[in-house]
Amino acid sequence: MPETNLQRGDAGGGERAPVPILELTAISKHFGAVEALSEVDFEVYPAEVVALAGDNGAGKSTLLKVIAGTHAPDGGIVRFDGAEVNIGSPRHATQLGIETVYQDLALCDNLDVVANMFLGRESIAAPTALRRLAELDMERRALDVLKQLNVTTIKSVRSPVATLSGGQRQSVAISRAVMWNSKIVLLDEPTAALGVAQTFQVLELIKRLRVRGLGVVLISHNLHDVFEVADRIIVLRLGRRVATFKRDAATPDDVVAAITGARRG
Repeated sequence: MPETNLQRGDAGGGERAPVPILELTAISKHFGAVEALSEVDFEVYPAEVVALAGDNGAGKSTLLKVIAGTHAPDGGIVRFDGAEVNIGSPRHATQLGIETVYQDLALCDNLDVVANMFLGRESIAAPTALRRLAELDMERRALDVLKQLNVTTIKSVRSPVATLSGGQRQSVAISRAVMWNSKIVLLDEPTAALGVAQTFQVLELIKRLRVRGLGVVLISHNLHDVFEVADRIIVLRLGRRVATFKRDAATPDDVVAAITGARRG
């Protein structure tokens, strides 16, 4: 199925698009005889939310893991901020400014909000005979990030994560992702299993990431959520990019037709 509705490189609107923060060209990935990705192009621009849509097995998660440094592509070129890069590991992706929030969130229930936001990146107080964490400094920074993102549902950053709701936990994971000078945030099904109110909170948070100038990649099976926040919708089918839509120039039926490969009259 040929790509439809939007030429690649157009971030929406009549003006010339800026340089992508992230640009993938002809990315391929095989797992044995299975072709997970076949010459997929993908781009994310500053202050843009790009939704990845597709059925199970379409290649969405594989593409996300290539960007996150978990999977090395078998072919293709990756550019970040205009420079060609080889994202060899999740640590390298993080160093570039790519943060990933997976569906399981990777939070520690027995630790509080502050400890989770700094997990693996703890601040150390001034050297003494015993090394100790800079607890007050970390708490101030955590509060500052939550305030900047207008996360008001978390009453105390010293609350154990186990006591938080699904929406609050998602807010902690996303806030952790943006507090390290990230330029792109990858979100894997961020509203899965959330109630209506919690979903609204997470979608509003995604919109605030865009306002901050970040590029956001959203994987979601929920087309209502996709049309609520995405600027562009890229459809993968059987490992190939088959369609690209501007949100304002498409309908959910258009996206479903591209996902299923249906011919539209």
